[in-house]
Amino acid sequence: MKYKIEKNTVQETLILPLYSRKQCTELYPNLYRDETAVRLIDEIDYDFSEAEKNSRSLMQRFGALEVAMRQNDLAWEVRNYLKTHPSAAVVNLGCGLDNTGRACDNGRCKIYNLDFPDVIALRQQLLPAGEREQNIPCDLKDPAWFDKIDASGGAVLFASGVFYYFLTEQVRELVQGMADAFPGGVLFFDAANRTAVKLIAKTWLRTAKIKDVGAYFAVSDAPKEIGEWDSRLRVSSRGYMLGYNDLKDPSVSGFFRFLAKVGDNGMKMQIVKIGFGGKL
Repeated sequence: MKYKIEKNTVQETLILPLYSRKQCTELYPNLYRDETAVRLIDEIDYDFSEAEKNSRSLMQRFGALEVAMRQNDLAWEVRNYLKTHPSAAVVNLGCGLDNTGRACDNGRCKIYNLDFPDVIALRQQLLPAGEREQNIPCDLKDPAWFDKIDASGGAVLFASGVFYYFLTEQVRELVQGMADAFPGGVLFFDAANRTAVKLIAKTWLRTAKIKDVGAYFAVSDAPKEIGEWDSRLRVSSRGYMLGYNDLKDPSVSGFFRFLAKVGDNGMKMQIVKIGFGGKL
């Protein structure tokens, strides 16, 4: 029996990123694999005809490459942290239907998936929590969720495509709260400069009823701008298109590699890494 998703619902906003991850798997199989996305799309009753039509466009295909690189980079950082903190808490902030935590499972870590209650309700239907895993309904901006994380073995927290929707002040407060709650832990997330955020805003401006895009979170020089927030933060960043992978794969055209360079350098599309209290 397929799980039905209606148009113009909150649930629909989770299906489209899932479809992108399936598309990435099909377009760039040597670079990215998300078997969970492929399986879930097959289990969902939804009219994908518009998404399929859009998926043929050049920019949609490049957008899928962006998604693939971002997810790969974050998963690489999670696995890298687990090498030295094998029993750490792996915390997916604004998880939607993303399965990165489980994909990085080393058999010892604790996995936490956090999102709004209605999102977690859908996740419980499609991706019920497994062993050493919890799906936690919450508002990320409310620090009450900090107490639900067992960080006794360390903590690696990550957010994919989430902080663009936060005011800069909200990101600052959240990061400072994490520094209090998870000393020795580390946070990874994707970010971009003001120009890129304005472009992103064109796609969600209307639905989010956003008036002042300038108040929303954007960053060009992460070590300088975020490092000034708090002396406990150890901040670095890498371009998320080419900072982890040279993209010299037959599935990626020379034009897309050029666009990737523009994204990393011109738009400052990056993975930001913040260590809390300790060295990176």
